[in-house]
Amino acid sequence: MKKLFLILLLAAPALLITAQTADVKWYSIEEAAALAKTDPRPLFVDAYTDWCGWCKKLDKDTFSHPVIAEILNTKYYAVKFDAEGKEPVTFQGRKFVNDGSLGKTHQLAYALLQGQLGYPTVVFLTATSELITPVSGFKTPVQIEPMLIYFAGTSWQKQSYEEFMKTFKGQVQ
Repeated sequence: MKKLFLILLLAAPALLITAQTADVKWYSIEEAAALAKTDPRPLFVDAYTDWCGWCKKLDKDTFSHPVIAEILNTKYYAVKFDAEGKEPVTFQGRKFVNDGSLGKTHQLAYALLQGQLGYPTVVFLTATSELITPVSGFKTPVQIEPMLIYFAGTSWQKQSYEEFMKTFKGQVQ
């Protein structure tokens, strides 16, 4: 009995950590754009590369946070996009490819990141797939939560981010 108690006691922290993570429902950019036509929501694009350590940390530490996952799953169509992927993508009526003309970079990544190739970069798009802004660099849950709320609605059209932050009350601890 003591052994069982000791095992449960040692396993409890790991179980708590596991219980506090959540999964984001990721779409392709084509799927997200199609969904936004029938049920309008902005698009959130995570432009990553396989070799990027900070991209992996963003997945592990930020996107797995329950508050962040909830926001992404309910207020956005979240897109995971390999910025060096080889698959052709049709977006906004145009075919984007990775034909080597931009080195390893996919043409869509180049367009969404406005030529500023740094990873990770997240990109905010309207429900009609118009670019709002790319935001580069690793962000913690505390850092990304206000951005997600700001760009999810119309706040970004009505006030500056600095003004928005004066009244923002986040859920992430």
